[in-house]
Amino acid sequence: MGYSALLETAGRVNDFLNAGSILSWDARTMMPKGGAASRAKQLSTLAVAARDLLCSDEMRRNLDAADTETASLPEDSPERAIIAQLREAIDYHDRIPTELLRRKTELGSTAHEIWADARADADFARFAPALEEMVAINREMAHAIGFADHPYDALMYRFEPGTTTAQLRDLFATLRAGMQPLVRAIAEKEQPRSDFLYRDFPADAQMRFALQMAEAIGYDTSRGRLDLTVHPFEISFTRNDVRITTRVSRNYMPMSLFGALHEAGHALYEQNIDPDYTRTPLATDLISLYAVGGVSFGAHESQSRLWENHVGRSVAFWGNHFGALRDAFPDQLADVSAEEFHAAVNRARPSLIRVEADELTYDFHVMLRVDLESRMIDGSLDVADLPEAWNAGMKSMLGVDVPDDAQGVLQDVHWSSGQIGTFCNYTIGNIMAAQLFDTATTQDAGIATALEAADYTPLRDWLSDKVCRHGRRHARDELLRRATGRTLDPQPYLRYLTDKYSALYGLARA
Repeated sequence: MGYSALLETAGRVNDFLNAGSILSWDARTMMPKGGAASRAKQLSTLAVAARDLLCSDEMRRNLDAADTETASLPEDSPERAIIAQLREAIDYHDRIPTELLRRKTELGSTAHEIWADARADADFARFAPALEEMVAINREMAHAIGFADHPYDALMYRFEPGTTTAQLRDLFATLRAGMQPLVRAIAEKEQPRSDFLYRDFPADAQMRFALQMAEAIGYDTSRGRLDLTVHPFEISFTRNDVRITTRVSRNYMPMSLFGALHEAGHALYEQNIDPDYTRTPLATDLISLYAVGGVSFGAHESQSRLWENHVGRSVAFWGNHFGALRDAFPDQLADVSAEEFHAAVNRARPSLIRVEADELTYDFHVMLRVDLESRMIDGSLDVADLPEAWNAGMKSMLGVDVPDDAQGVLQDVHWSSGQIGTFCNYTIGNIMAAQLFDTATTQDAGIATALEAADYTPLRDWLSDKVCRHGRRHARDELLRRATGRTLDPQPYLRYLTDKYSALYGLARA
């Protein structure tokens, strides 16, 4: 009994979750379609087993004993943080009926296959019954968890603790006020040349180059690997096995490249967590029952967006690496310069697909999804009416007409797996990325100098020290306060977008 016993019991919870993660990785990369039904049962069994052990009498006894044993330690010590997070997680899961968790986990596996088939055929009606059931389950979960103002707040708690629908409404209004003038101004400008992005790029060569760039920024392939999937993701089974995926289009090479950089950013978070936190609640999301070490999904997204955009889409990055890209694709890029490539992969124009959207219009995709999700959960939008609402929102926000469901309401994997309440994390991640990058380069001028020379170690070390190594020890805003001196602040992000796109498109500064 005591703290060491508590760590061992918590480690077994982590083992269950990692086993489920391995099965999830396999389901999304290697598993034959016929395995979906059996895999759903397997994942459900592991999720329920993890939850049962988390909420067991054994865990509660060990927790009480460890609480007494560590009572004299500072409240922000790792030991006290572990105890506090375990108590919070047990209280959370005590509110959710086991059968509800089982139903959600099983549906999340089978619905993924239904979604993939529906997306392939651009047929929302095929996916609608599964989505209706998933929305109903999430609505039940929201009421079981509890909320003060809006049921969507309860669902976001799983991914971005403390964030509310009302807060997002204000945050999104601030972003729109800063972004819309840029979008309107760029609409009047000539777009840079981009024809070369759509040439025929062999898939194998794309995968090799994507992995080369992921390794360049520091992704450790002795503790990871890159695979193909329908929708890119990163997944970790402790810091010593962190895998990434990307998707390939032979006729649009940036998809695989920036997908890999994005997921490698996630992977760097996991690979650089303090080794002492392995198999502990400081590297395990016990609320969402994911074996992930980031303090929130938004914090995790900050690392992927920082490496993908602030580094991977920078002038310096392509000044350093365009030669290697042209060596990989000599015929396709023989008539292209590094400057032309940089301009092409940073062009801003409203588009249909979120994961292919430019930085300036990306958050409008997020705002639409948050609006639609919250309305489905509070019952003001029926699932049957979702495609129409989606298409109307895309027209209103971005001025684009949606040609079919595959390029519209079916494009994201999240709803099939039950991840309702997580889309806000992408915009929060964008804001955090700019805030962290601005602070890092301001505090240490050597970081910018190193980036100009393709040396990513100083930035990676700064992020590891300020963000990654802490795992889940500090809450998101506390992590930001320690790293940047303030909590979530959209102004560095708006300055970054204004500076970047004013330079790219020759816009006059106010």
